[in-house]
Amino acid sequence: MSNSSKPSAKPVTSLCTHTLTSLHYRNADLVQDLMGKKTFTEVMLMQILNRAPRGVDLRITDAVLIVLMEHGLTPSAISTRLVYMSAPENLQGAVAAGLLAVGSSFVGTMENCSGLLDRISAAADPEAEALAIASHYKNLKSPIPGFGHHLHKPVDPRAYKLLDLARAEPELAGDKIRALEKLSTAVDAVAGRPITINATGAVAALLGEIGVPTAVMRGFAVISRAAGLVAHIVEEQNSPSGRFIWETVEGAVPFVAARGQVGTGAA
Repeated sequence: MSNSSKPSAKPVTSLCTHTLTSLHYRNADLVQDLMGKKTFTEVMLMQILNRAPRGVDLRITDAVLIVLMEHGLTPSAISTRLVYMSAPENLQGAVAAGLLAVGSSFVGTMENCSGLLDRISAAADPEAEALAIASHYKNLKSPIPGFGHHLHKPVDPRAYKLLDLARAEPELAGDKIRALEKLSTAVDAVAGRPITINATGAVAALLGEIGVPTAVMRGFAVISRAAGLVAHIVEEQNSPSGRFIWETVEGAVPFVAARGQVGTGAA
């Protein structure tokens, strides 16, 4: 390796250190400062954001984590149940399989929405930027991240409850919420009808309000949905549905021979 490709400095970590008799999370002693004194959410935010969380940070994060934990037999839950059915000795593998479904189509769309809110917040003319975004997705005939829901109509109740909770917090600046509201107005205008803000759209605004960077937001979906997937495994242990899902799909999707497919029988 050439000198030009070597790292300029030795890498370091500020997350954790330990001795024979102690363990620290950042600058906090795990045993003396955290255990029995702080909640999981407090320590999680301290580790991720590298600062002491405020009360408003905890309230917003807890609400977000609760909302993202569960939504029934979604692709992530089905994946977890099927993998657990195939390898019941590997609980963590089943959870990991489900977490792979947290992405730009399901569960993790707050990251995509947050990127749009960042653009609106930074624009010289936020309303024009919001309208340009809405028109762009209209021309693509593609759903806008954070808007619309195939199950919750005419509104996604989770989203509006989250936004109400955030608006009641005087410590929040409200910039990201206003950006979401501007985008919602533009989306409705371009569509010619009301389109609901969905849960991940509201989550994008709320996490942005407490200073979570856009590129980190999907991690909160992973943290929350992992807990929900463990619950799916518990239910799978007590009331299995994995084989039923498998057999239902196998019976519902027929085999159709492709045209021109070469057969193996004699002429």
